[in-house]
Amino acid sequence: MGTDPTRDDLPGGVLHLLILRALSRERLHGYGIAEYIESRSGDVLSIGEGTLYPTLQRLQVKGWIKAEWGVSENNRKARYYRLTPDGRKQLHSELTRYRRVFFAISRVLELEGVTL
Repeated sequence: MGTDPTRDDLPGGVLHLLILRALSRERLHGYGIAEYIESRSGDVLSIGEGTLYPTLQRLQVKGWIKAEWGVSENNRKARYYRLTPDGRKQLHSELTRYRRVFFAISRVLELEGVTL
């Protein structure tokens, strides 16, 4: 994430959730994960390599994802990541917590007679 004013930084802890969500559908390589998040966010969120790969490493250490080597769409060797059963449980747990916090913040921001 650079200085592009059309892109926003992620609040703490949200990147884990976004990566787990991206991997909940299919195995992806790092670039595919970043591309998924960027496109699904309407090009508002951008994950740089310096943030993405250390986070993927942490998720592996936690046992939430596994990595294996494969060949990408353009015939290059790439590391593909997939969700583990523990990762699926963690995704469900984080989604539940995120929704609760999101709706609580939304209620706080609703001001009578004021449109944001």
